[in-house]
Amino acid sequence: MKYSNKILNLAESATIAISTLAQNLKAQGKDILSFSTGEPDFDTPEKIKQAAIKALGEGFTKYTAVAGILDLRRAIVEKLFKENSLKYDPSEILVSNGAKQSLFNIFQALINEGDEVIIPVPYWVTYPELVTYSGGKNIFINTDETTQFKITPQMLKNALNAKTKILVLTTPSNPTGMIYNKEEIKALYEVIKDTNIWVVSDEMYEKLVFDEEFCSVASINEDMLQRTITVNGLSKSVAMTGWRIGYLASKNKELVKLMNNLQSQCTSNINSITQKASIVALNGSVDDEIEKMRLAFKERRDLACNLIDSIPSLSVMKPQGAFYLFINLKSLEVYRNNSMAFAKDLLEDQGVAIVPGIAFGMEGYVRLSFACSVEQIEKGMERIKNFIAKIK
Repeated sequence: MKYSNKILNLAESATIAISTLAQNLKAQGKDILSFSTGEPDFDTPEKIKQAAIKALGEGFTKYTAVAGILDLRRAIVEKLFKENSLKYDPSEILVSNGAKQSLFNIFQALINEGDEVIIPVPYWVTYPELVTYSGGKNIFINTDETTQFKITPQMLKNALNAKTKILVLTTPSNPTGMIYNKEEIKALYEVIKDTNIWVVSDEMYEKLVFDEEFCSVASINEDMLQRTITVNGLSKSVAMTGWRIGYLASKNKELVKLMNNLQSQCTSNINSITQKASIVALNGSVDDEIEKMRLAFKERRDLACNLIDSIPSLSVMKPQGAFYLFINLKSLEVYRNNSMAFAKDLLEDQGVAIVPGIAFGMEGYVRLSFACSVEQIEKGMERIKNFIAKIK
């Protein structure tokens, strides 16, 4: 049987694959501590759930506009203006089934066969897969700890050519938690200002910032606003992973209309109940609870970093945002070029599930999510310490 070449070239998400392996071991009765998935352990705030219940009671269970109901898009516009200094119209917003669908819409709408997309390494696992599926060519820029895992203007300049179509930026980053500050974004803009390059800015973790002031990429000037497609959602900051809401904003109304057409033929609108609930998540009603979650994540980050630094042969650059540690294994000779083996051995020996760095395009590292309880962090770190002691 002959399948589509496009679908055969599409890999399963490595984070999901590790998670599945951990679940299988757990089903066999093994004590598994999972640090592999990017999902807050907090419950969705009660006011949001009550808004959903109210919508159900009122019978708000029909199809809506593909792009999302007007009240929701207005709430997104208000949020982007108030919090990010970005001015949009509701017609410039498209609400999708999570940020993954937003990104899928973008790459499908922009990429022609052979167009190049610049992606800094390490990257979120989905970016290159969607680019490849869309017919584009991934151009990776390798970073390291000397640049805080961020690209520099010179790195960007070296990667540009006539085929460059899109630059992908993630701030805060998954998996490193690093943030591009305003001056760094301005410096990158200077490299592309005389080009027609689009910027896709994934800002999903913007509310989970600990030491730096968050700067939305499109906010630095009018030209950057015009060329940037901002992607965001409510999964991480408001603990709404299962509700499936992401959104994009672009000043190019024609592009938004084309992506709306694509979504209309794929999934149409997102869940109607989620839309009503998301208005409450965006309008400031749960800001106090979001702040409590942020402070809890900051406390866990500090604890996890201190515990990693106390383990011989491991180190970590303290993340500025999100809820991940990108742990350096390079002092472990046997694993420095095989993060998958480290993740597999740690899972089988100690029951600790993490994600190998190779999934994010970078060997010598593993990603550990601290979106879990302090007790689990302490227990997991003790197991990692025991594992390192056994292999040394």
